[in-house]
Amino acid sequence: MHRVVALVQPVQSTFELGCAMEVFGTVRDGVPRYYEFDVCTEEPGTVPTTAGYALAVPRGLSALDDADTVIIPGWAPVEAPLSPRVREALLRAHARGARLVTICSGVFALARTGLLDGRSATTHWERAEQLRREFPAVRVEPDKLYVDHGDVATSAGAGAGIELCLHLVRRDHGAAHAALLARHMVMPPHRDGGQVRITPPARDELDDLLDWAGERLGTPLSVADLAARLNVSPRTLARRFQDRFGTSPGAWLLSRRVAEARRLLEDTDLPVDAIAARVGLASAVNLRRRFRDQVGTTPGAYRRAFRAPEPARAAS
Repeated sequence: MHRVVALVQPVQSTFELGCAMEVFGTVRDGVPRYYEFDVCTEEPGTVPTTAGYALAVPRGLSALDDADTVIIPGWAPVEAPLSPRVREALLRAHARGARLVTICSGVFALARTGLLDGRSATTHWERAEQLRREFPAVRVEPDKLYVDHGDVATSAGAGAGIELCLHLVRRDHGAAHAALLARHMVMPPHRDGGQVRITPPARDELDDLLDWAGERLGTPLSVADLAARLNVSPRTLARRFQDRFGTSPGAWLLSRRVAEARRLLEDTDLPVDAIAARVGLASAVNLRRRFRDQVGTTPGAYRRAFRAPEPARAAS
């Protein structure tokens, strides 16, 4: 399970927090659960909110120590300083590979860590000029709904926070799962070239390698093959993968094979053994084992849950 932890502070915006909770914390019938959601604050206890009621938040900053994604759902007032303890906790989480995400004014807190220096970011259009003025090292792009750099991501106004959260789900678990979640939320699904514009990270030879490997999943690719493609040693490749993605080349390759298997289960009638061969997992037995480890269910059960129902035929 991917742990998502929201860092809240007085006075907490309930809508921004609700955006994150709806995407990562709400359990829905028929939707596989890949995330655990929690909330923490610097001083555990009662946290007042913009809605007039208080939140009981028993967990402190130690909750960030094992978070895979940290969300800052707004930061009010935006001029509020970042305490040394909060700054250290955020930097420590980022250093060990956690993804830091902000919704709306939460970008002001993240900017105070220095992690956005030299990078593009966005926020609500009303605050864009203030962000640019206070943090001249940050390239502010107020026309963007969200900006994702992989390790850090920022969104514009609160509604754009939902778009960013769904984008992260899509990146983590594929377009089909994100679309299923969006349907349950009665949200429009994202489509390439549609209404959502993002700032893609600059491409490098590692991106080209991922594209090359993705086109050859059906072949017996190994980590050594990936390293040879870049003319580096497997150890160097492993270090670059860890720095960029927080995982190993082998783990990425397996995850990519399982993601493609999910797509084929959703979109085709291919038998499981044919899918296993097509994604490079050799046999149905191996696919079932890997699939259960990563997805938590069997290929057959996944297909039954996610195949769109065939249109009903008119009675003759």
